[in-house]
Amino acid sequence: MTEGTTSAAVEGADTLSHLEQEGEIAADYLEGLLDIADLDGDIDMDVEADRAAVSIISDAGGRDLQKLVGRDGEVLEALQELTRLAVHRETGDRSRLMLDIAGYRAKKRAELSELGAKAAAEVRSTGEPVKLKPMSPFERKVVHDAVKSAGLRSESEGEEPQRFVVVLPA
Repeated sequence: MTEGTTSAAVEGADTLSHLEQEGEIAADYLEGLLDIADLDGDIDMDVEADRAAVSIISDAGGRDLQKLVGRDGEVLEALQELTRLAVHRETGDRSRLMLDIAGYRAKKRAELSELGAKAAAEVRSTGEPVKLKPMSPFERKVVHDAVKSAGLRSESEGEEPQRFVVVLPA
């Protein structure tokens, strides 16, 4: 290995180690939250796309966990922010951790990818831009990725919480 390759490998290992530490801090925080709320759930930690990813899953179908998702994922978003703050308090670094509860985000990601692909197909057939409904940053990111993989481009417009994606012709 050359010196540059060695340095990159060490840097990559440090990043992975840091993200794993974020996941462990988040898991401890969330376990405490589950205990306080008297909810059953298992914590799964991973590193995906250069971010720590933590999931709360349940063997019992996740009905109790739906309370932690809330309407349209509002409670999930708030818990993710609180968990990021808990990680920040421990590490001093801003966290981009992603939290999923009872598979809500995974299901939402699949729906949004399909929406992005359909919007791209519509733009391709009509040649006209398509404006989608307002979305959260997570939702917009998934749609942008789907549009990009369909070979088109997209932009976000508007101000939070009314920010939305516009799919543009090539």
